Amino acid sequence: MAAYRPGVLIGNWNEEAYLEEDRIRDFMRKKERGELLTQKINKLQDKLLKKIHLSVSKDGFVHFGDTVILLNPPNKSPVENYPGACGSLTLAVDLDEISIYSVESLQVPCGVSAVKSVDPTGRNTFCILSVGGDAVGEPIRFGQNFGLGTTGGLSDQMLYLASDHKSFMRSAKKSYLQQVFLTDERSYLTCWKAVFLDPQLRLEYEGFPVPANSEIIITHCHTNRSLAVPRNFWTRSYFGKEYEVVCHTYLDSHKAEEDKNYWKIVTGDPGDEDGTMIERPNPHPAGIRRNEFHEET
Repeated sequence: MAAYRPGVLIGNWNEEAYLEEDRIRDFMRKKERGELLTQKINKLQDKLLKKIHLSVSKDGFVHFGDTVILLNPPNKSPVENYPGACGSLTLAVDLDEISIYSVESLQVPCGVSAVKSVDPTGRNTFCILSVGGDAVGEPIRFGQNFGLGTTGGLSDQMLYLASDHKSFMRSAKKSYLQQVFLTDERSYLTCWKAVFLDPQLRLEYEGFPVPANSEIIITHCHTNRSLAVPRNFWTRSYFGKEYEVVCHTYLDSHKAEEDKNYWKIVTGDPGDEDGTMIERPNPHPAGIRRNEFHEET
């Protein structure tokens, strides 16, 4: 009788061989369909980091249909206990809301966050949308309603920036202030308006075109609270720290909004196809000749 050797097949070897063949066939089938986990991760990364070209403003104003990034400029005063949170931040889709198992579509409602990256990519670019039938290419004006939609870098379905009154069941995760999120349904909850930075000149500039790359206030029409980045509430992701975005109006002792509420609608650099106007901002809106505004109106 032959002695036992490691090469001798014992037990349910035939069944195990068939199971191994099934696993190989299943692997090859998923690979052909692009359903492997590594393929989904690469697909997600490609969409997140996909370079987006911003619209170029020839007249210095923001227009319906423009592809832009929303930038919260550097804080003028350091955030207490958070010295690294004083630089520029851009509005972006919250990665915590994305599942690598379903990268083709985002689950709604989906959260947003503020990130340190100022390069226009699939996750931090938005399109200016009309809510009143205004034609693409027309400038948006102070006090006029508009929408903000994702550019398609993450999903074939456009999602819209929205907010609603906070409640016991609905509020921001960290600060418990009014939540900002993305939804797939357009309604009055997805309407925003640009407000002139200086409270004393707001009535005077009502109805004038909104300058690109200049500091403004973006206010939610339904709740009348302004888009803000408190900067002292953050989470850690694969891309570093990401800061909570809320709808809350921060007022100083003079009843003027603080820099937590300041935003720039950033457009592309006409001299550089892949560049932005972050490094080449327009003058403050108050510095633009008022005759130009009157000519536009």
